[in-house]
Amino acid sequence: MSDTPPASAESAESPESAAPDFDEMTRDIAEVPAVEVIVTVAVNLMSAAAVKLGLTEEGDKYKDLDEARKLVTALAGLLDASATEISSFHAAPLRDGLKSLQLAFREASIVPDEPGQGPGEKYTGPIYG
Repeated sequence: MSDTPPASAESAESPESAAPDFDEMTRDIAEVPAVEVIVTVAVNLMSAAAVKLGLTEEGDKYKDLDEARKLVTALAGLLDASATEISSFHAAPLRDGLKSLQLAFREASIVPDEPGQGPGEKYTGPIYG
């Protein structure tokens, strides 16, 4: 007896029917406001940075400060570049989250960066903590 489950009807379909419908996806993304796309990307960067900083339930399992630095810097750059494009209603909580991540990075670092040299600080200015 085999451990392999029987092929489903979906897997028996032709490769063309399994391919994503890019026209449908394009229409869907065209309906999303730019602010929503920016905020979604920012939240994804924040979540990934939190994981790499070891701030999740798994703790140090996925901790990687080099990767966290890149993610926090990318988030800071995105927020800096989009500051005039998104309202303060959206920007304020994102900036607060960024600052929290920058402080968490500083605390997690064995040898903390000098103020102004931490991840994203070229965009936000020095973070003290």
